[in-house]
Amino acid sequence: MQDLLTSALNPRSVAIIGASDNIHKIGGRPIYYMQRHGYQGAVYPINPARAEIQGHKSYATLADLPEVPDLALVVVGGDKTVATVEECAARGVKSAVIIASGFGETGPAGRELQDHMVAKARAAGMRLYGPNTQGLANFGTGAIAGFSTMFIEVPPMDGPVGVVSQSGGMSSMIYGLVRGRGLGVRHVHATGNEADVTAAEMAWAVAHDPDVKLLLLYLESIANPEMLAATAAYARERDLPIVAVKAGRSASGQKAASSHTGALANEDRTVDAFFKHHGIWRVRDPHEQARAAHAYLKGWRPEGRRLVIISNSGASCVMGADAAEDLGLPLAQLSPATQADVASKLPGFATASNPIDVTAALLSNSGLFGDVLPAVAQDPAADLFFLNIPVAGAGYDVDRFARDAAAFEAATGKPVAVAAWQESVAEPFRAHGIATFPNEGEAIAVLSQVAGHTARMRQPRTTWPPLPAVPVPAGAQGFLNEVDSLALLARHGVPTVPMHLCRTADEARAAFDAIGAPAVVKACSAEVPHKSEHGLVALNVQTREQAAELFGRFWSKMDAMGVQRDGVIVAATRKGQHEFMVGARIDPVFGPVVVVGDGGKYVEALKDCAVLLPPFSQDEVVQALRTLRIAPLLDGVRGDPPLDVQALANIAVAVGTVISGARGTIASVDLNPVMVGASGDGAVVVDALVECAGAASRP
Repeated sequence: MQDLLTSALNPRSVAIIGASDNIHKIGGRPIYYMQRHGYQGAVYPINPARAEIQGHKSYATLADLPEVPDLALVVVGGDKTVATVEECAARGVKSAVIIASGFGETGPAGRELQDHMVAKARAAGMRLYGPNTQGLANFGTGAIAGFSTMFIEVPPMDGPVGVVSQSGGMSSMIYGLVRGRGLGVRHVHATGNEADVTAAEMAWAVAHDPDVKLLLLYLESIANPEMLAATAAYARERDLPIVAVKAGRSASGQKAASSHTGALANEDRTVDAFFKHHGIWRVRDPHEQARAAHAYLKGWRPEGRRLVIISNSGASCVMGADAAEDLGLPLAQLSPATQADVASKLPGFATASNPIDVTAALLSNSGLFGDVLPAVAQDPAADLFFLNIPVAGAGYDVDRFARDAAAFEAATGKPVAVAAWQESVAEPFRAHGIATFPNEGEAIAVLSQVAGHTARMRQPRTTWPPLPAVPVPAGAQGFLNEVDSLALLARHGVPTVPMHLCRTADEARAAFDAIGAPAVVKACSAEVPHKSEHGLVALNVQTREQAAELFGRFWSKMDAMGVQRDGVIVAATRKGQHEFMVGARIDPVFGPVVVVGDGGKYVEALKDCAVLLPPFSQDEVVQALRTLRIAPLLDGVRGDPPLDVQALANIAVAVGTVISGARGTIASVDLNPVMVGASGDGAVVVDALVECAGAASRP
């Protein structure tokens, strides 16, 4: 694959089929760009109507070229596109970029044409980029097989940033925003329809450019998750941050879900889990990608998230503290020795604790920042530094502030971000290479992002021992009944509630005698997975005769419903401190996923859950639980004891091994409720539903 991608990113020769002398036309831009940006290979314009194009000899057909080009840029449209791709494949071209639209994005007919081109290309060993793409651009080699106007509006400069996007417009936008911050960009590649080469493959190629220090992705779908995962793993090895925008935050995938888990693990939650699992940082839009780019390129890799705030305004200290709390950045608790050292450098009315208010004394003593920063840097609690300068100007030695901050950052390697809305204040800091923002919200958000991303990239990857075999009952289709579901889970280490399956009233009486009061009585039918909705569950059953009466009622109701009668369950009642749910499903793109969160009857309405991708550890489950709205309950509130989150985490890991070990024979698993007791008391599953692959909807 690498050789084929190299033929597109660093080709020895490029043919432009449909070339133009007009640099403002699609067929003219690439030639103009390659001449302007130092492409050293051969450029072959193909246009039968011209003898010369932009100083290059023009050829009538591909067959007339003196050699087979590594890369062909197909600029012709309509039916000519397909014929031209066929000609390129027959001629032995290694890579072809198809600009034209009107293919897979238009419907079945267009998809058929697109598939035809891919088949011809693959048969000849040629890779296709597009169609419906803005093209490829490598400013490191000058190989630019694209036509973006942004390369004229914002002049290119080679640099350490790579951009891979499924959208041409977004590739240009990300490029323009990053360049607008004075940063160089080497790769700008748009994959369009991805008929053949995907964004994940392009990301793999760009990640292997040793001069790329930051990789920015724009994705609308993830067609090749295995390759993207491999790219992320390689990027972690070489400490290359990947920051992604995934558009289309849609829950449409849950429409076809027949289980609670399917409704909760919707597309966007699962994308988040995939990115977290592989060390990729997700942001909302290209503006956020560009905003943090300078910080990444400075090599910030903080040890922790503890923040120090320094300002010449008490109000700015307060606002900075508010912003830090919003983003989960704790303020560093400076030692008494550090505070004493800081106080010795400040006037008596200044604040030496964090946030540090140097006051308006900064006007008369321009060295205060330079004095305070090194004093605080010695404190092991200080990971991140934020300087907020809400006002400065005449009489302030702003250049000295900037010099001192830059010297401090260079000497310590500690991240320093500055908020300065006055351009006269911001410009000196930017000139000295300090990450500078117009307000405290943006500055602290970038510090939080880089600290969080660094921790994510450093987190050891979890591995599991060989997965167990997880056979489902022979001939099982659709949902297993509750007894079979719980039995399957119990065989793999999931603690389940004691129960008996009864097929007569006398068996129900005997089961009650064995279990005791209070008991739970439930209908059991593989064709009725959600029993509560049909009035087929009774709680707090106190007598054996009540159990027998409920058996008869439920048995008759199942008969009236026309569903399979597997029996009636008499189960022990189990209570806990809180009800949780654990689920798993096979995602059509990402494979096995596990969901853990708040349980009970409102689980789908409240959707307070987290998604994890196997393999994961118990600690990762606990981390996920602490992101939920109910997280404060985990440690106990209003006199309640802490919950046994470790027992819940063990169940989540066991369910992950079950869905993974089933190797596609199980479509989903729902455990709700999972009763979790106080710390040390464990957790137990009282209801479960296992759906075999290929299950149809049930009542």
